[in-house]
Amino acid sequence: MKVFRGLPNDRARAPCALTIGNFDGVHRGHQALLAHVTGAAARLGLEAAVMTFEPHPREFFAAKMGDDSKAPARIANLRDKLSALDNAGIDRVIVEHFNDHFASLSPREFTERVLVQGLHVKWLMVGEDFCYGARRAGSVQTLIEAGREYGFHVESLPAVMHGPLRISSSEVRAALGRGDFDTTRDLLGHSYSMSGHVIHGAKLGRTLGFPTMNLHVVHRPALSGVFVVQVHGLADRPLPAVASLGVRPTVEDQGRTLLEVHVFDFHQECYGKLVRVEFLARLRDEEKYSDLATLTAAIEHDGQQARAWFAQRAGALTATDRI
Repeated sequence: MKVFRGLPNDRARAPCALTIGNFDGVHRGHQALLAHVTGAAARLGLEAAVMTFEPHPREFFAAKMGDDSKAPARIANLRDKLSALDNAGIDRVIVEHFNDHFASLSPREFTERVLVQGLHVKWLMVGEDFCYGARRAGSVQTLIEAGREYGFHVESLPAVMHGPLRISSSEVRAALGRGDFDTTRDLLGHSYSMSGHVIHGAKLGRTLGFPTMNLHVVHRPALSGVFVVQVHGLADRPLPAVASLGVRPTVEDQGRTLLEVHVFDFHQECYGKLVRVEFLARLRDEEKYSDLATLTAAIEHDGQQARAWFAQRAGALTATDRI
């Protein structure tokens, strides 16, 4: 899969079948849309392409207003988004920098400069509520009319449902926020995870007897707290662990969002390794403690709960095998 920062222009002149969106989480609704795009690309002899944005448009406008609380929490980082798009069979991803200039494009300018001249679109699918151009002035209907004028075909995809629930990034964020990983799995089509490179931390966990590997989280995540997790990428099987995701209110360098993972009975150095942390269950909220002794006791209790969680599931599997 080829990834472009901004419009490719002459760097990628091949005509494409395209879809446009934020694709935060690449949930089952996104996956249905991507399947239509790759199917059309194969049928018409085109490249399958996605245009997405960085930052998220709502993040951009929230920053302009000086109110970051208006920005949505992120389900996935850019690496995980691109990996999901690659797995869906997409050939080309354009990560467009969302800024004042891009936000000011009229629907016609967007069509001419972005879709026709920049991306060479021949087939386009968007969601049924898609809007584009300055002040969201363009709609699916104006896009269909523009396609007739400029020579590309437009289709829209109705909402994808999970029972009575409309599958959306907002629903995924809500499920993650309440620690409902079963619903999250239903909406995503797979378990929830975050990936990143292991970085050096303050090594406080090692001092307290609970060494952790740390992953920096760039954007405000859709969940926080203490979790039962398993780690992929350190061994030939996922390793059981307990993790804290948040701003670490008890320690001195608080404020920076980190995913801190204590892998049980694992003593190898892993700085710089790319790992994937799979979330299995929520234990509690992140808390601020009066001193390190209280913090240490809480960490020890979290580890015991997580070990018990794994032991219970292992016992259930063993019992099932005997039936």
